[in-house]
Amino acid sequence: MTRDLPTPARALAVAAHPDDAEFGCGGTLAKWASSGCEVSHLVLTDGSKGSWDPAQPADELVSVREGEQRTAAAVVRRDAPGEVHFLGWVDGELVSGLEQRERVAWWIRRLRPDVVLGHDPWKRYRLHPDHRHAGFLVTDGTVAARDPHFFPEHDVAPHRPRALLLWEADAPDHVEDISRFVDVKLDALLAHRSQHTSTMGITSTEGIEQFRRRMTDRAARDGRRAGVAHGEAFKLIGET
Repeated sequence: MTRDLPTPARALAVAAHPDDAEFGCGGTLAKWASSGCEVSHLVLTDGSKGSWDPAQPADELVSVREGEQRTAAAVVRRDAPGEVHFLGWVDGELVSGLEQRERVAWWIRRLRPDVVLGHDPWKRYRLHPDHRHAGFLVTDGTVAARDPHFFPEHDVAPHRPRALLLWEADAPDHVEDISRFVDVKLDALLAHRSQHTSTMGITSTEGIEQFRRRMTDRAARDGRRAGVAHGEAFKLIGET
């Protein structure tokens, strides 16, 4: 088990939906941003299925969730630089095809992150297909971004990140110490207000505190893997 990469100059979190990056690596991004890292988000789907209300218009939900993601990213970054981009593929219909890989590779080349973070596509028994496909787009897009014979038509130069951090891994081997940034992670998650009832199980004011305790307990379990109070666990792939 390794711990704490050097703070990168630039980091990119690639997420299937708005809120996924905050769940998977919000504390790590907040920690790095506090040291001046440029933190960017690339959200692959439009989030249009993220409601239990069958009467809610999809276009309204897309707009709400984009706004929530921008707010959450600002909470994580505070005053650090960074960008938020949405590729807008339909929620629940994401595929890891060549078209999608080309777009992810272009954004990696364009933003030039030292570290890319994303879903682990090899997690066993993963139910949501968007998370699985998003993970393969992170790994496959990183390979395409680094080598010049992939997508030579791009108007940006190839770029090789120095590391991948994959969250939700079955066999994590790296922990980032987020002991000082758990509250920032939680504040960023709670910015996704449209997800309180469904994803977070929050139905009351007391539910907010229960959610915070659940997430703090999860961070404590991850932290124990590396002997720190609170952590986020990843599969680390170095020398991409």
